[in-house]
Amino acid sequence: MNDPRTSMDDPTTAPSSADDPRDILAAGAAAPPPRTGAPHEPVRKAPGISVTGLHAYYGANHAIRDVSLEYAPNRVTAMIDPSGCGKSTVLRCLNRMHEEIPGARAEGTVLLDDEDIYASNVDVVAVRRAIGMVFQKPNPFPTMSIFDNVAAGLKLNGVKGVDLKERVEQSLHRAGLWAEVKDRLGSPGIGLSGGQQQRLCIARTIAVQPEVILMDEPCSALDPIATLKIEELIQELKESFTIVIVTHNMQQAARVADTTAFFLLGELIEHAATETIFQNPGDERTEQYVTGKFG
Repeated sequence: MNDPRTSMDDPTTAPSSADDPRDILAAGAAAPPPRTGAPHEPVRKAPGISVTGLHAYYGANHAIRDVSLEYAPNRVTAMIDPSGCGKSTVLRCLNRMHEEIPGARAEGTVLLDDEDIYASNVDVVAVRRAIGMVFQKPNPFPTMSIFDNVAAGLKLNGVKGVDLKERVEQSLHRAGLWAEVKDRLGSPGIGLSGGQQQRLCIARTIAVQPEVILMDEPCSALDPIATLKIEELIQELKESFTIVIVTHNMQQAARVADTTAFFLLGELIEHAATETIFQNPGDERTEQYVTGKFG
């Protein structure tokens, strides 16, 4: 599967070879608040995801090899790797989107709390409603208004007993977009700026009230100001959702993630607290990557 990196020329993305893991947390925007000690109670207790023995294939290509990983509830887990080494494939396995690619398949166990989402009796549509996805490039429905973009998931999933106007407003508030669009809800969603479109897509995702949000390089097509807004939003959303983010921007991982997982050639090399990954990694390959020696 091709894994385009449309923003590799953006100087705000990949670190230079001069970056040192001890300095990553200070790079770019302000470092995140300390993640040590007992966390405060989340607004909504979200489930975690437990992955055991995950293998993923594209036809005969064995792309992901025996990955086992815990995604903690109400936390942000970042997945980093050199381009094409598996992080986006793992992400798509977490809500069974990987199997939508012709010839692709996955093996192993993925538990949402205690439920195996790959069990034969599981409703795949329900899985994707519980584990929402925000894609690399904003993808508002071009023929729909701002209001209808947010309401689309509710209508498509046949959600009943919901006040659409109230849910749309609530979702736009949570996505940090309400103040900017409240007077033009009937205008086309495609008319918003890139950063606003991405927040609109996040509002559309959370409108169906998932439990987990997957984000596949959600800021790679955005400018630094819009990127900062999305990063601030991620920190707020983890109070109610478990969040998994794929990023090739290591400074971004350092800013937003509680834990970080490093992949190489389809294998999980290391998963630890973000500070550990960037300041004192346990594997030499991780240190070489975060210091810019390869990748």
